[in-house]
Amino acid sequence: MLLISPQPQGERSHMTTKPFLRNIWYVAGWAADLAPGARVARTFLNRPVVLWRSEAGKVFALDDRCAHRAMALSSGPVVGEAIRCPYHGMEFGGDGRCTRIPAQDKIPDIARVRAYPLVERQGLLWIWMGDAERADPALIPDYPVHEDPKLAWRSSYFHVGGNWQLLVDNLMDLSHLPYIHAHTIGGDPELHFRTKTQSEKLPNGVRVMRHMPDSDPPPTYVAAAGFTGKVDRWQEIEFEPVMIRIHTGACDPGTGAYEGRREHGFSMFGFHGITPETETTTHYFWSMATNILTDGIPDEVFEQTARTFAEDMEVLELQQARILGMPDLPMIDIASDVGGRHTRQFIARCLAREEEV
Repeated sequence: MLLISPQPQGERSHMTTKPFLRNIWYVAGWAADLAPGARVARTFLNRPVVLWRSEAGKVFALDDRCAHRAMALSSGPVVGEAIRCPYHGMEFGGDGRCTRIPAQDKIPDIARVRAYPLVERQGLLWIWMGDAERADPALIPDYPVHEDPKLAWRSSYFHVGGNWQLLVDNLMDLSHLPYIHAHTIGGDPELHFRTKTQSEKLPNGVRVMRHMPDSDPPPTYVAAAGFTGKVDRWQEIEFEPVMIRIHTGACDPGTGAYEGRREHGFSMFGFHGITPETETTTHYFWSMATNILTDGIPDEVFEQTARTFAEDMEVLELQQARILGMPDLPMIDIASDVGGRHTRQFIARCLAREEEV
């Protein structure tokens, strides 16, 4: 995998090869996208996997390869509580064991495929690609926004033609907003670069905070909340392997935004599930929630967010193309990269711990 090595501000670094993080929970999909009897083929960490929901509603994840003649199980139907290989009709249960071979009564113990822990929670499907014995559901990142009746949210998925670390870097540093997203959530470029980025190292991640008092609201904020003058704006980001929570928004100046009194203002709560597909491609599962529930506003906020993220995807794919075409050239850090730098350092420590085991 391509991973930017952590380095002091301003120093150059090359992209170095590192393995994927495996013993963590990754987002595998949106629960609503997997109806009873449905299945979907996805690759996670270079491994082809089939996700499927039994007719009784339980979700499972298996290697997408029949143990008999290597046919993709995702090409076959879900039958009751099993998935059937379309080649010779062998059926496999959620634990990976073969439950039926049409041509014989005795089923050998070796007729099985690898099963992965898969948990449905808060509208998401979470998969554990590492050692199954270490897959503790209590370690799944919490996201109560999806269960809050005071918020309206919409979800989506992008397939990104870039390494997952590039997406993490993008989300941990929002100083690019006025340049890439000038017509939606951007704002004044000078304000963004004058704003101090505060980065805090957490036991299981990194938190970044940026406060922009008495600033001009960007177009999305005006359209959603009807601001007519200056606002006190905030950007608060939390990384936890491997997902990111982002809370952005604004209130009228001096009304308590930075003391936690924000109910009267405009808030956008972003969920960002980042799951490596390969070294150069990434699954990006995201949702956007807002506290403005007026008819049409949640949809408009979501649609503008989708356009914004599509702009980011174009940037990431251009970056990936240049990295592949010029792999020996370094990258540098600037002041606004502090959150991304702390995140890369955290990831590097996690990788080192996995390599020690």
